[in-house]
Order: sequence, then C-alpha cells, then structure tokens
Amino acid sequence: MKNKNIVIYLGILAFGLLLGYFFFGSSSNNSTTTHNHEKSSKADQMWTCSMHPQIMQPEPGDCPICGMDLIPAESSADGLMADQFKLTENAMALANIKTSIVGGGKIENNAIKLSGKIVENENLNTVQVSHFAGRIEKLLVASTGEKIRKGQLLATIYSPELFASQQELITASSIKESQLELYKAVRRKLKIKKLTDAQINLIENSGKPIQNFPIYATQTGTVTEKMVEEGDHVALGEALFKVSNLSVLWANFDVYENQIHLFKKGQEISITTNTNKKITAKVDFIDPVLDTKTRTVKLRVVLNNRNNELKPGMFVEGKTKGINSNNEETVTVPSSAVLWTGKRSVVYKKTSANESVFEMQEVTLGNRIGEFYEVLEGLKNGDEIVTNGTFTVDAAAQLQGKKSMMNKKDGKVTAGHENHNGMANNFTKKERVKVSKEFQNQLKNVFNEYIKLKDALVQEDTNKAISASKIILENIAKVDMKQLKQNKTHNNWMSLEKEIKEATTLISKTSKIKEQRNHFKDLSIKLINTIQIFGIDEKVYVEFCPMANNNRGAYWLSKEEKIINPYYGDKMLTCGEVKQVIE
Repeated sequence: MKNKNIVIYLGILAFGLLLGYFFFGSSSNNSTTTHNHEKSSKADQMWTCSMHPQIMQPEPGDCPICGMDLIPAESSADGLMADQFKLTENAMALANIKTSIVGGGKIENNAIKLSGKIVENENLNTVQVSHFAGRIEKLLVASTGEKIRKGQLLATIYSPELFASQQELITASSIKESQLELYKAVRRKLKIKKLTDAQINLIENSGKPIQNFPIYATQTGTVTEKMVEEGDHVALGEALFKVSNLSVLWANFDVYENQIHLFKKGQEISITTNTNKKITAKVDFIDPVLDTKTRTVKLRVVLNNRNNELKPGMFVEGKTKGINSNNEETVTVPSSAVLWTGKRSVVYKKTSANESVFEMQEVTLGNRIGEFYEVLEGLKNGDEIVTNGTFTVDAAAQLQGKKSMMNKKDGKVTAGHENHNGMANNFTKKERVKVSKEFQNQLKNVFNEYIKLKDALVQEDTNKAISASKIILENIAKVDMKQLKQNKTHNNWMSLEKEIKEATTLISKTSKIKEQRNHFKDLSIKLINTIQIFGIDEKVYVEFCPMANNNRGAYWLSKEEKIINPYYGDKMLTCGEVKQVIE
C-alpha cells in the first residue's frame, strides 16, 4: 500500500513538472524569440533624409546632399493597396508636407467660389511730377510705404530755368506800370509751372528769387513707388513718386468662361481673406473682354479699407450665394500641387483621413488662373491632395517602388535629383546669333559682376550683393547696342536688357537676403537667355537647385562645374547639379 502511494506521488510530481515546462518554458522561449526579433528589427533599422528620401543608410548621421539630420525610415506599410505608400509623421513635419481639400467651382448652397487678389484702386492712383527741370537738392521721402498728405513738403529742386523765370518776374514787376501785359505774361508763365499766387507775390515783394524751390504733395496717400533719389536731375514733367490712396481698394476675381452668365453688376459677394476677415461687397465691374489665354474675365469689387487691414497683394476668396446652375463643377488646385513629366500631369492624393497614406493620381489640366489650375479629369471636390512638399512625396513614392512621376508602373526607380520635375529646364534654349567680339567682351563684364553677386549671396553678405548689383547696372549701361546690326538681334537685346536691369535694380534696393535671392532667381534666367543668344566667348555652367524657390527650383550661372548654391548658403551649399554648359 505504501509503495502504491509512492508511485502515485511520483506520477503527480512528473505531471506537475510537465505542466510547468509547458507554461513557463514555452513563455521563456517566446520571450527569447521576441527579444531576438526586436534586436533584429533594430539591426535592420534604416535611416533616411526627410528632404531626400532616396538616401538610405544603416546608421543615423547627416544627409550627404543637404547635411540635415537623418530620421528613422518607415519599415513597413502593411495593409496598403499596391499603389499606396505611407510617410511617418516625423518626415511629414520635417519636410513641411501639407495637404488641402480640393475646392473651387460649385459648393454648398448653390454658391460659386472665386479666387482673387487685392490690388490698388487705379482710379485713386496719382503720380507726383516735377513741373520744371532741375536737380533734386533735398528729398524728404525716404522710402516707399510712407504716408503723405496734400500740401506736405516732399523735396526741394534747384532749377536754372525757374531761377531765370523768377528774375524775369522781379524785372517785370519794376516796370509793370509801363509794361503791364509783359508783367501779366511773366506771372502766367510761373503759374504754368504750378507756382501759387502766394509764392509769386513773395518773390515779387522780396525782390529775391528762391534758389531751391519746394515741391509740395498734390495728393494725400501712400508712396507706392519712389522713382528718384537725392541728387538726380529731373526733366519737365518727369515722375517723382507714385502715390496711391489705400483707403479704398479693389479685389479682382477670375471668372471662368462657362460661369460668366452667372454674374452681374451689383451682385453681392462674401469675401474672406487669409487672415479670416470677412467682408460683404457688391460687384462693381465685369470686364467686357475675355482673356483668350486663361479663358476668364475679371470681376471687380470695391473694398473700404479705412482701418488699413487690407493690403494690396493679399489673396482673397469670394463666394456668391443663391446661384442656380446646371453646369458641371469646376475643380481647381494650386499650381504647387501639380508635377509634370512629358505630357503627364500628376498630383498626390491622401487616401486615408487618419494616416499619412498617399497615392499618385494622374490629372488632366485645363486653364491656369493665377496660382491655380483647372482640373478637367482625375479629381473631384472633397479630395485631399498634397499642396506643399510634392517633390518630397514623389521621391518617397519612387523609393518605395510605387507609381510616381517618373514611373508609371510599380517597380523601383533611382530617385536622385535627376527625377525632380523641376530639374527640367524651365527656359527655352536660344539659337546663337553672331555678334562682334567687342559686344561679347562688354557682356562678359556684366557676367563677371554677376558672379561676384552670386558669391555674395553664398556668403549671405547683403552689402556686397548691393554693391555688385550696382556695378552690374553700370556695366550693362556700357554695353553698346550699336554693335548689333540686325533689327531682330537689336530687339532681342533691348528686351533682355530691360528685364536684367529690372531684376538687378530690385536687388540693389533691398538689404534682405531672402528678397535678394528671389530677385537673383529672375536675374539668372534673363542672363542665361542672354548668354545663350550672344555668348561671351567663355565656358559657362548653368546650375540648378530643386529645393530653392519653395521646391519649385531655381537656376544660376557659374564659371566652374563645382556646385556652390547661392540660395541657401551654408545650409545646403552643395545641393544642385549642372543642367547645361554654354560655350
């Protein structure tokens, strides 16, 4: 009996050990497996750049292209459709990727949404001119944006012509009893020059001419353009300032051709600014002529701006209510949302409301209206699309082997700088014309100072940039257009010269590095075209950065193949590539 109990106890013990192994041994094995899996996952972690997703490295560090810190790459995209891909929230934030709901066209309550822009009221614009020739001795308006009032002293001018006319008055005054008609004629002559009776009487009574004659404002308003500097010589009737009355402004809206019949003068429009200010106004004018390029007409409303809350250049949105229309919806998207390659136009649509999941969508575009494109096929109102950082999203699609701008079908593609849509030349290559060696040398002097301007922007030295731009203006004034024999060549140069001067002048008048670089972008395009046409008997490199100009890309010229980016300085000094060599 005792032996029998021992056998039973041993059996129970064996069974307990078996159960213990089953529960705890299995758990231990699972724990070890999980630990090893996590360790393996960490070992497999790859690191990428938020701005250049084509970069993949096994360890954290700096991006070899732009120098930014690398971030963890997304390891999987389980549960996604074949053409969809996912971005991490960290990458979304660092690359400043933004999305917007597609609007435009017909919206709620039978309303039409219009995109517009605030501009100056042309009826209230005036130009302050000089009524006599002379030299500006003192200029009391320092810069644009200053407010002036009617009768305010703006400048003093020394005018030999006016000085002589004052002396005539003094002489005629002494003999007016015998030469009354001559005296009256001299006074009339001074009145034509806009001298007041009080000023004329002061000169006559004092017997002394005024040497530096005052110029008074003829209109109350804001100086929106300053056309002269102290020491400049001005001619009779030459403009000194452009003065705008900004207390009343206009808002111009673009109306599609198929919507023109829905609007009429006096119709009420609800206007919203980007600062969420809401205004109700009425249609004041509808342009009777259709713009054949955009297939739109301008619709204008007048806005009261007594509190100066509205600024010319602001974008606004207008809505009209109570419109019954059977026309199809008009879908518009910002130009920043669209990528092009050949004949294809694509956008990236966000397919999940709660996650950063995207998919490429081909679209058919209609007319361009301002900063927007009409979408004929591929999108509908209510879709959510990428409107900022589109190039970055496209690079991520290429990296993950999804449909992208450069890849119609699934499959890995190399996503380097060459695949940015903006890398395609946005200027047309020009045919070279024959010009004299002397003309090319004069143009080379302009180019050499341009290089100094570029170097100043690389160093972020705004003072050097201003100095270089002023010398560019001096050198371009020395280019002898008489060297150009053919009328067509002469006209080409006149057009390019004007545009180069405009961009360079804007650089010389600002000390803000961001504004200088923005104008430098325009100057570069004009100078590229100029050197393509005329040549400077020297090898010139056309270089491009896809990140500049808010990811739309920007060009510059260089004497060397090495990339030294003038748009970012030390931040991304080597970002870019050579797009063309002009010889």
